[in-house]
Amino acid sequence: MISELANRRYGLFLQPSKKALVHSRLAKRLRALKLTSFEDYCSLLNKTEGEAERPHLLSALTTNVTHFFREIHHFEFLKDVLMPQLLAKAQAGNPVRLWSSACSSGQEAYSIAAALVAAAPKVAQYDFKILATDIDPQVVRAAKFAVYPTEQIATIPPLWRDQLTGSGRPPLGEFKINARLQELISFGELNLVADWPMQRNFDVIFCRNATIYFDKTTQARLWQRFADVMVDGGHLMIGHSERLSGPAQAQLKSVAITTYQKLTGPFA
Repeated sequence: MISELANRRYGLFLQPSKKALVHSRLAKRLRALKLTSFEDYCSLLNKTEGEAERPHLLSALTTNVTHFFREIHHFEFLKDVLMPQLLAKAQAGNPVRLWSSACSSGQEAYSIAAALVAAAPKVAQYDFKILATDIDPQVVRAAKFAVYPTEQIATIPPLWRDQLTGSGRPPLGEFKINARLQELISFGELNLVADWPMQRNFDVIFCRNATIYFDKTTQARLWQRFADVMVDGGHLMIGHSERLSGPAQAQLKSVAITTYQKLTGPFA
């Protein structure tokens, strides 16, 4: 029942091998809600009064494990290879749009912003914008808050550490993201398998370690949707355990480690 509901609402594909893990995580929610069965829990989720519980379900079913500059080769490629092109585009008066499509608690989006600033310290004076979205409203709120435990600084390369940390006074044991990076990013909730409201196409899309939650058909459909909202010559970054599939393979060529570029012209 839980797997059917998760697939219907969020497109999540829960493999049978994860049944014990899902049961363990959701058992905590049943205890918190004083429910005696999963049937009662599913019944609650399908009711209007169960709306407040749905974010807890999402958090239980997905693993929001991330850190700054995870799979750092993507950010190095963005800074060293793509930014000269993107900056030239912006300097010509054109908008540049990047999308962190499964941003979790924000580390990926802030790492993208830091890479932009590292390559072009005055990037904010041009029309650069990063859209950062996630299906889980709880992690989106955390991303907007922009405060993280100090132990996460250890994962930040020295080159970008000073750019990431701000001058505010967060609680002891935490640090706040630099305000100039926050200004480059707009955070929002978005279900990747639902409608997308964005009007502009993207120059760079990050979708890393998100499609592992979908079945093969949904994965192929999602890759194609990304290709459809990218500018010609735009780039897609995916997770190290993910593989392109479906019609999008004809439009996206590999140009670096788990990095793809959209071809121009007619496609086979």
